[in-house]
Amino acid sequence: MHYISTRGAAPKVDFKGALMAGLASDGGLYVPEAIPQFSPQKIASLAGLSYADLALEIMMPFVGESFSRADMKRMIDTAYANFRHAAIAPLTQLSANHFVLELFHGPTLAFKDFALQLVGQLLEASLPAGTRATVLGATSGDTGSAAMAGCMNRANLDIVILYPHGRTSDVQRRQMTTLGAKNIHALAVDGTFDDCQDMVKTLFADSEFRAKTQLLAVNSINFARVLAQIVYYFYAALRLGAPSTELNFTVPTGNFGDIYAGYLARSMGLPIQKLVIASNENNILARCVKTGEYRMNGVKPTHSPSMDIEISSNFERLLFDLFDRDGAALGTAMTNFRATKSLKLTPAQHADLTKVFAAATVDDAGTLACITRVYHENAYVLDPHTAVGVATTEALDLYGITVTLATAHPAKFPEAVKAATGLTPALPSHLADLFEREEHFTPLARDLDALKAYIRGL
Repeated sequence: MHYISTRGAAPKVDFKGALMAGLASDGGLYVPEAIPQFSPQKIASLAGLSYADLALEIMMPFVGESFSRADMKRMIDTAYANFRHAAIAPLTQLSANHFVLELFHGPTLAFKDFALQLVGQLLEASLPAGTRATVLGATSGDTGSAAMAGCMNRANLDIVILYPHGRTSDVQRRQMTTLGAKNIHALAVDGTFDDCQDMVKTLFADSEFRAKTQLLAVNSINFARVLAQIVYYFYAALRLGAPSTELNFTVPTGNFGDIYAGYLARSMGLPIQKLVIASNENNILARCVKTGEYRMNGVKPTHSPSMDIEISSNFERLLFDLFDRDGAALGTAMTNFRATKSLKLTPAQHADLTKVFAAATVDDAGTLACITRVYHENAYVLDPHTAVGVATTEALDLYGITVTLATAHPAKFPEAVKAATGLTPALPSHLADLFEREEHFTPLARDLDALKAYIRGL
């Protein structure tokens, strides 16, 4: 299996090359040169596998010869041994044709654990003997703590996470700042998530700095993140009758990585009818589905802060397909987008987009109303991100069964849940003392040179 850049000018690499590089040398994102195909018979044969065994079958065609099957099995088994539910990703039924896929039973209570419990192991296993590397990422809330949990106390890795100061929930922040491990570095940036993400992407595009500091990517610009997330689409679909049953998946969406994993699952042969983008008021993707224009419009703080994102990095991977995999044309379009803050799809590209994707926007009032309604009707508590997804599913006229991805535990966002239900959701026992732990973080100006200096000083 080879990987190519969405900008078309970087050399092909194998899976390990894409894993270690994160961002391609031409500024693009790595995607598989060809998507592995699973026949209906192959998909049916996967029914009944445990989550870890299914993950091995889904991932190996993408991994190729970069890791042995035995090594992948060992790392996958280790990753999912840390989850608090025997099913790893259990389904809960809300109504006759609507299910919630609970992706919050990992160590940090968010869907990011599915990838990052594995990626930390993959990165360390890929380092040459005797070398040390710095894992660098940006977070709007959940990626940071999940990445830190996956890399904590690893002998050959430091991990540096940038997060927007004052724009995460208290639980999200404390999950990053109270770990106490010497290789963990939380940087509170005076800016938005997009500012954090821009600095990270700029450093990865600086080949000299990246080589000198041995930078490794942990954001979903790293294809390994996306790969691990493909698995739970198959897992849910198989338990609801695939391949003979066609499903819809609704995904609370900010950076587009989670729903892009669903797009890859569909491209592999999983019978997905529609992938539904659920947006909060930072709805650049929903507006693009509606109008065909991908236009920046500023970031507004909401009750669902992990989705308070304007530039959805992984959308470039989908655009690559919409541009018929013409990397040069997409590179020009992305350069123009940065200059003009707008990218207009052609009518044909927009039609291709809407064949697969639907979208809707839910504001803060609608988010709280959904949490309230589901709590009273189902005795079930949603976090605000999942509520955006559930409200979107309920607002759209979708045929057949729909699975909404529950991306975070409600205890990560107690203020919003309490405002909607009067209930303060309790943290699981392993985090019960979170607010008693000492915090450690470093304030950082929105300054690339200051970030470089910090990394050099590790």
